[in-house]
Amino acid sequence: MGANGYLQLGFYVVVLLALAKPLGAYMARIYQGEPAFLNRVGAPFERLLYRVSGVDPAREMRWTEYAIAMLVFNFLGFLAVYALQRFQAVLPLNPQGFAAVSPDSSFNTATSFITNTNWQGYGGESTMSYLTQMLALTVQNFVSAASGMATLVAFARGFSRKSAQTIGNFWVDMTRSTLYILLPLSLVLAVALVSQGMPQTFSAYPTVPTVESTEYDNPKLDQAGQPVKDDKGNPVTEKATMKDQSIAVGPVASQVAIKQLGTNGGGFFNVNSAHPFENPTPLANFLEVLSILVISAALCYTFGVLVGDTRQGWALLATMTILFVVMLAVCVGAEQSGNPALTKAGADQVGSATQPGGNMEGKEVRFGITNSALWATATTAASNGSVNSMHDSFTPLGGLVPMWLIQFQEVIYGGVGSGLYGMLVFAIIAVFVAGLMIGRTPEYLGKKIESFEMKMAAVTILVPPLVVLVGTAIAVMVEPGKAGVANPGAHGFSEILYAFSSASNNNGSAFAGLSANTPFYNTALGIVMIVSRYWLAVATLAIAGAFAAKKTVPPGLGTLPTHTPLFIVLLASTVVVVGALTFVPALALGPIVEHLMMVATK
Repeated sequence: MGANGYLQLGFYVVVLLALAKPLGAYMARIYQGEPAFLNRVGAPFERLLYRVSGVDPAREMRWTEYAIAMLVFNFLGFLAVYALQRFQAVLPLNPQGFAAVSPDSSFNTATSFITNTNWQGYGGESTMSYLTQMLALTVQNFVSAASGMATLVAFARGFSRKSAQTIGNFWVDMTRSTLYILLPLSLVLAVALVSQGMPQTFSAYPTVPTVESTEYDNPKLDQAGQPVKDDKGNPVTEKATMKDQSIAVGPVASQVAIKQLGTNGGGFFNVNSAHPFENPTPLANFLEVLSILVISAALCYTFGVLVGDTRQGWALLATMTILFVVMLAVCVGAEQSGNPALTKAGADQVGSATQPGGNMEGKEVRFGITNSALWATATTAASNGSVNSMHDSFTPLGGLVPMWLIQFQEVIYGGVGSGLYGMLVFAIIAVFVAGLMIGRTPEYLGKKIESFEMKMAAVTILVPPLVVLVGTAIAVMVEPGKAGVANPGAHGFSEILYAFSSASNNNGSAFAGLSANTPFYNTALGIVMIVSRYWLAVATLAIAGAFAAKKTVPPGLGTLPTHTPLFIVLLASTVVVVGALTFVPALALGPIVEHLMMVATK
């Protein structure tokens, strides 16, 4: 990689960190109810929303009430998204006349978008009407992200309050997250993306003549629309000629803006941000990949303000950034090195040189290796899941990086809100381990960590890996699971492991070689998403409620400082060790053995 590549990566990290404090300080003012320009302007509308909804913004909730409100709201969102898909054929804003989505795919997609996973087993431009894309998917991009942000703010109140029985009001936290943070940022980003050539229209797909006509074999269908097969069971085809092409357009920019800012990742098009209409220019690419991490990074500073010690926020951000930069270096290095089996000299000189130009398979030439690897690392460090290249075509170690980042339980930046409260759970565990070493009751931010908090933390840490490994084991044993694998051997196992890792940790990206739009995978992955998202969120709120009810313990001689370089190393080590010990055996069966097979090629 040349100097230009290093400059691009360095510029990205510098801009990301530079935005953390101003955006984080603004969000802290919003959550604390302090005056800011937007909440002054929007206050009348906010009060109107509460009045129409019958919400008393002054009434605070216990953690159980907060959790119930969050669960009920998300369940209603599930019903709305499911119904819009099932009835889209008779609803307006469907200029292409798309039929209703199948029950299993509707279940998977509804689950995916309410949990902020945004796993997509369908092609958006060939499946979803404009109304479904906007009213079902884009709306959930806002409110699922706002739910995670609200949970984080409630968690922060658990640390800052003393002998309190409440942790805030879910409806207020979610409304302010949406109204004053996600909406204005999305509006600015959407306008910037439109300026780069991204479509934003309600017009039907235009049809244009192709430069040259193309002949191809088209599957023959019977009257029921099913493929016709010959006596041997092979599909029957007939010659067809293509002289024109339908160009998919739609309200793209508005969905892309919030899909990135809310760490949702659900694309308007099937190939997501590798599509030229969803990511038209290098500037658009930079703005999108920056927006993936910017809110999650800034929330670290917000947390520091909310707990009254910004050093805590900087320590968390430093931990995330160190792990991110290390993983980014591995991914970029692996892709730049390429495949040793592909050399300039040819097959008779295998192993004599590295692949010239690095591994460009599955990548857009307009972005290249550096920006493709940066996106892959950023989108899996966050629970975003959007892609500008196909992870399935990465080298084994290059593909291991995004998979392992997901398996770190999306705490290296992570989803907006959910990533930081996940990292805080790791911080609680790190402090607990340190306390055991010196025989002292551990404390974090003035709160004693006792048995209940550790039980909830254990649930938060252990459930996602359990769900991933059990789901993967079932999928590789049953025929419906194995039927979706496009590549045999180690890579096929990696495809399945990646799918369950992505669903369990609310990422949504895929290796893309797995045919997952089947009743088995739609149902299995949907269940995984629900269990991992809400089990963890409820356990986190339980910890918040327990901390809020405790008195604050003043720091003493035995208190471990949690803003120092030593604690940053301890926290990073805790994240890596838990992730490594849990998934190394499974990774050894997939990308690690695939890498050994690649370098041993003769």
